[in-house]
Amino acid sequence: MRIAFMGTPDFAVPTLDALAATGHDVLAVYSQPPRPAGRGKALRPSPVQARAEELGIEVRTPLSLKDEDAQKRFRDLDLDAAVVAAYGLILPVPILDAPRHGCLNVHGSLLPRWRGAAPVQRAILAGDRVTGVTIMGMERGLDTGPMYLTRETPIDRKSAGELTQELAKIGAALMVEALEGLDHLSPAPQPEEGVTYAAKVDKAEARIDFSQSAETVERQIRAFNPVPGAFFEHAGERIKILAADPVAERGDAGAVIDDELTIACGVGAIAPRLVQRAGRAVMTPKEFLRGLHIPAGIRIE
Repeated sequence: MRIAFMGTPDFAVPTLDALAATGHDVLAVYSQPPRPAGRGKALRPSPVQARAEELGIEVRTPLSLKDEDAQKRFRDLDLDAAVVAAYGLILPVPILDAPRHGCLNVHGSLLPRWRGAAPVQRAILAGDRVTGVTIMGMERGLDTGPMYLTRETPIDRKSAGELTQELAKIGAALMVEALEGLDHLSPAPQPEEGVTYAAKVDKAEARIDFSQSAETVERQIRAFNPVPGAFFEHAGERIKILAADPVAERGDAGAVIDDELTIACGVGAIAPRLVQRAGRAVMTPKEFLRGLHIPAGIRIE
């Protein structure tokens, strides 16, 4: 099958690998342009671009697909289908309509729940028990297209990073299955009930509010691991909590209640397992407290 692949972050790489491994003719890979990264702010290609170049596939990095020249180049590929996974650019109607079978998207939720930019983080924050992947036919609306295949997985106590990796693998296998069945699969319209929207994560959301319950804080910590990292501030320093357990201890919300950095919440308390100071390695609370002592009784803001 003649395919163009459109994706940018690590989440999309397993799908690209699966397409290449199953013998599809991936004629071009579209990815967002390289961005400045690191201390030197040198331009760094996206994970998808880097992988496509390793595979010897032509990479295109347009700033937009709205101009006629970009759309003509896309049409000239004479595609059977385009596969999209977290590309990050809006696909205009001429792009959506160009492939014979249209554009198929790997979406990291069980649609219609969590349409939008951050389905993994929103599912964790909401306390959902399960999530999954939907292979969806793309149309003009925001993740409103018909569904070809879905597969669910439990969230358990997974971080956003762990869950994203799992969904990426599920999505890759599911997309291969969908492409193999395009001639006989009948996509179903999304239900009108149960629609929720997964707004893009704002960094300000990552500040921990210890007045909330320990269960809510623990979900926040998992939802923002690895980025942007749930944090509190102490002595003018931002400190991330990357993993923690909710515990039954009590105290005034925000107060450190023991010598192991357990912090009281509105209900219960949170016991960090992994923390990180700015510019430092991830460490246990015991290691952390050797370098920055925070005694019991201190109030965390």
